[in-house]
Amino acid sequence: MQKETLRYRLLEAQLDLARRQERAVILLLTGHAATHKGAVVNRLNHWLENRHTEVHALGPSSEEQSRPYWWRYWRRVPECGRVGIFIHGWYGDALFARAERRLSPGAFQDRLAEIRAFEAALAAEGVVLLKLWSDIGRREQRRHLVELQQDPATAWQAGVSEWQRHGQHAAIEALGRRLRDDTEAPHAPWQRLPFREPGEQLFRVGRALLNTLESPPAPPETALGDLPEEAAGVPSLGRGEAPAPLNKTGYRERLARAQARLALNARELARRRIPVVIAFEGHDAAGKGGSIHRVTAALDARQYRVHRIAAPSDEERLRPWAWRFWRRLPADGRIALFDRSWYGRVLVERVEGLAREAQWQRAFGEITQFEQQLLAHGGVLIKLFLAIDKDEQLRRFEARAATPHKRHKLTDEDWRNRERWDDYRGAIDEMFARTHLPGAEWTLVACDDKRRARLAVLEAVNERLEARLSSAG
Repeated sequence: MQKETLRYRLLEAQLDLARRQERAVILLLTGHAATHKGAVVNRLNHWLENRHTEVHALGPSSEEQSRPYWWRYWRRVPECGRVGIFIHGWYGDALFARAERRLSPGAFQDRLAEIRAFEAALAAEGVVLLKLWSDIGRREQRRHLVELQQDPATAWQAGVSEWQRHGQHAAIEALGRRLRDDTEAPHAPWQRLPFREPGEQLFRVGRALLNTLESPPAPPETALGDLPEEAAGVPSLGRGEAPAPLNKTGYRERLARAQARLALNARELARRRIPVVIAFEGHDAAGKGGSIHRVTAALDARQYRVHRIAAPSDEERLRPWAWRFWRRLPADGRIALFDRSWYGRVLVERVEGLAREAQWQRAFGEITQFEQQLLAHGGVLIKLFLAIDKDEQLRRFEARAATPHKRHKLTDEDWRNRERWDDYRGAIDEMFARTHLPGAEWTLVACDDKRRARLAVLEAVNERLEARLSSAG
């Protein structure tokens, strides 16, 4: 194939990708230093329609360091119809951190497991991965670095970091072999590129990208793994009785004390730069909105943000399912409250048939990984399920229908969900059993009495925050 033929076919395939919007493509180029990666990406981007292309060569930033590690990559996943190009990407992070002993052998192995899970999640959501490893021998690398250094126009390409990578050539070679072996998969295969001059290297990268654009994606592995054993204390909708109603005077006094306590805890969390995520799930009309309002009334408006999760937007539909939750994670010291959350996939999407069984089954693992990343970063995760009796729900529905300023809260969807009460109950109990894990435990709040429920929510939040502050020292 001639160079111009390749260029036109590549552009045609890219425009077809943009027109169809059926999948996204990620080209990840990593490997040894001084192998023309930057020059190849620059020329390739000139060949392509760069309005449908995005290039990422990431360095550490304060914004990224203030959130869980994978946030920086999830937020940059291209939407369907686009090509994302990463120079080194998540592989460079792991490779160079281990070569410099900033990652222990165990942490390196853990990172590779995270990479496998990340790439499987992308592939399952229609993201095609093309991973290229740039090879070069140690002597050839040194000769090339010297040539770059001697030319004033290219001397900047042979800086301290490039020579450092040259000194680590043997370690990078061995780590790269292990990295490729451990992350090879049908949906995320590796290709190796021997060192060549930039024009030939560009041709080979372009041809690999063309093959990727024109070929159907390989299906991801969908093994679900073993379910965790049910831990002690897993909530169940069939357990417990509702307490007696609380009078208004006692409620107001206890509410003021609980909110004052929360305000102090929140200020200390901000001072220590500890992020907090609070997920509210529950039955329709259980009082999520009112409970959220009582929490936020105690907080500084500059410290928190409430995210109401509804049907995905057009922008969200063009990206993997988990993208819209990753991008909303708070920075260190901030609080994110989710009115509905990522659990919608294993609840409403499951019960209403909006997600295929393979999707909601796979979501349990993706949810666990998402939450473990938040916890590993040092964050606090509080998961609240607000539950009401079926008869109490009916009373609240009827009251909303009869109250002009509350009618907007009652929708046809609420009535449809009520008709499938038993199906939801089964899905909720399975959700508890599979996601009630250390650090990510569920708190079940009985909400037949709204006043007691709001106090119980504040108490649960305060207890979890104080436990985290106590463990932080």
